[in-house]
Amino acid sequence: MQAPASPHSIEEVISRPASYRWLQLFIGILCMCMIANLQYGWTLFVNPITDKFGWSKAALQVSFTVFVLFETWLVPIEGYLVDRFGPRIVVMIGGILCGIGWVWNSMADSLMSFYIAAAISGIGAGAVYGTCVGNALKWFADRRGLAAGLTAAGFGMGSAFTVAPIQAMIKASGYQSAFLYFGLGQGIIVLLASFALTAPSQVRGGTPSTKAAAKPSLSPAVIQTRLDFQPLQILGTPVFWVMYAMFVMVAAGGLMAVAQLAPIAKDFGIDKTPVTLIGITQTALVFALSLDRILNGLTRPFFGWVSDQIGRENTMFIAFGLEAVTIMFLFYFGQNPVLFVVLTALVFFGWGEIYSLFPSTTTDTFGAKYAAANAGLMYTAKGTASLLVPLANVLKQATGTWHEVFLIAAVLNAIAALMSVFVLKPLRRAQIERNNQQAPAPA
Repeated sequence: MQAPASPHSIEEVISRPASYRWLQLFIGILCMCMIANLQYGWTLFVNPITDKFGWSKAALQVSFTVFVLFETWLVPIEGYLVDRFGPRIVVMIGGILCGIGWVWNSMADSLMSFYIAAAISGIGAGAVYGTCVGNALKWFADRRGLAAGLTAAGFGMGSAFTVAPIQAMIKASGYQSAFLYFGLGQGIIVLLASFALTAPSQVRGGTPSTKAAAKPSLSPAVIQTRLDFQPLQILGTPVFWVMYAMFVMVAAGGLMAVAQLAPIAKDFGIDKTPVTLIGITQTALVFALSLDRILNGLTRPFFGWVSDQIGRENTMFIAFGLEAVTIMFLFYFGQNPVLFVVLTALVFFGWGEIYSLFPSTTTDTFGAKYAAANAGLMYTAKGTASLLVPLANVLKQATGTWHEVFLIAAVLNAIAALMSVFVLKPLRRAQIERNNQQAPAPA
């Protein structure tokens, strides 16, 4: 089954300068920055909301799970729409929904209202996220890890410079004002940026028709299929499910940290303790949140670029192993305010790269023609992992300590690291070799 033709002619895309795809990458990054607060800024609102209404944090955090579920599990459908109609309309609708979701949060006065707002925000964020990553994968066949990493970096560090303003607005005017004004601003910017998004036209075989996307520049360590798999086809391959399981393992620990960082800092008794690093003084929680966002963004293009050089699975082994070690260090030494800031930054650095490694590995394995939908299917693993986030509160309430939460997260990362080289690497190589034996010889 052939993918529908892009609204742009092949000649139109080829005639554009090589820099055009970098413009597309920049626009995607901008959109990702604008939706970052929907996930990474949420932790700032947890304590003010529960203090106001008297709800348990576990009950409120269900809304975070709802957000992640709607953000992730609908991405395959949104990816199909991107592959079918192009990125512009999908991002446009996504930006509108993101704005509506946070405006709704500003007026919510019941748990159900927060859950509904989370669902709306999640649909919008997923539409933007899936589109921008999928578009980057198509434009950059030769630098897939780097392009996916730079795009995902916008989502990882887009909230870094708004942590302090949001917290200041919450303190001065209440969390409702922060939801309202940041929601409107973020939604409007995504809406305007969507008008500039385009996709590369598809030629025979589904290869983006850009002269810059030449495969000879690939490292020998990076292998790519010459066949294009439709979304339902990849569900029948063992490689997909091995990657999916690994994604869930690594994402679960990171999502727990994202959602619970403020409560953890409060329980450690260091959330308001001043910390001075590199000449900057802030409270431990604000410092950690700001630095975490930066490193959570930097890790995506960094490890994406590394994977373009040494291979996807080798990079996974390094990153997931780092994550396992730093999670345990955070538990044992995180009561020290300075070490809390440093170690949480390293936790985010060892976690965020999954959003560049798994999309690029998926497209390498199953082809670029249906990249948005296929990467979207893999991205639903984040939604599956989010189901474990409320479990962290349950475990903490039952045991009175975060020890079990940290231990489980570290063990899952260690297992994923070992799976990357001993299970995924040989399985994926065999899959691609079979694919390429069946594929027509390249022209």
